[in-house]
Amino acid sequence: MNGAFAEGEKALFIDSKQRRYLATLNREGEFHSHSGFIPHTVVIGAQPGIIAETTKGAKYIVLRPTLEDFVIEMPRGAQVIYPKDLAPMCMMGDIYPGVRVFETGIGSGALSMTMLRWGAHITGLELREDFLNRARTNVRSFLGEEALTRYDVSLGDSYEEVPTGEFDRVMLDLPEPWRVVPHAENILVRGGLLVAYTPSIT
Repeated sequence: MNGAFAEGEKALFIDSKQRRYLATLNREGEFHSHSGFIPHTVVIGAQPGIIAETTKGAKYIVLRPTLEDFVIEMPRGAQVIYPKDLAPMCMMGDIYPGVRVFETGIGSGALSMTMLRWGAHITGLELREDFLNRARTNVRSFLGEEALTRYDVSLGDSYEEVPTGEFDRVMLDLPEPWRVVPHAENILVRGGLLVAYTPSIT
């Protein structure tokens, strides 16, 4: 998104010590800190890079958050995959616009958002409803409603079942990803790729 800040979008407030704070702009809202507050109306209509001053004289630079900023600062239920791992996963998985991805272990949606940003169409399974709802909310919050048209996620246990259909990629973030492999064989196209995030394996 380009141009001036609009009501309803995210803004990143950065103080003189490089501390970062994410806020959703609305006309009645205020950004509060220990050094006073800034009415959101100061930011709405301004260009990213504005220097906004609090009621106590502290200065914050206000920018549009990048995907990296949002992943680090976003609300979460599950532990997220951090940007240092998201980029290699998408490179190893060769994610591209239009690619059909089956993702399981959705968590808070960090990997989903990264793949959607790269143009993927995602079908996903998540065991926990609270994680699923959080992931959908995060996707909508950062990428907008359009991204949800490419994001078909539902409750389910991928150790027991996977969706029907054909997928170009299978992306796993699970404690025992090998338990999905027998199911994945039935949905992954010939020459497709499977990538598993396994940070607990030393």
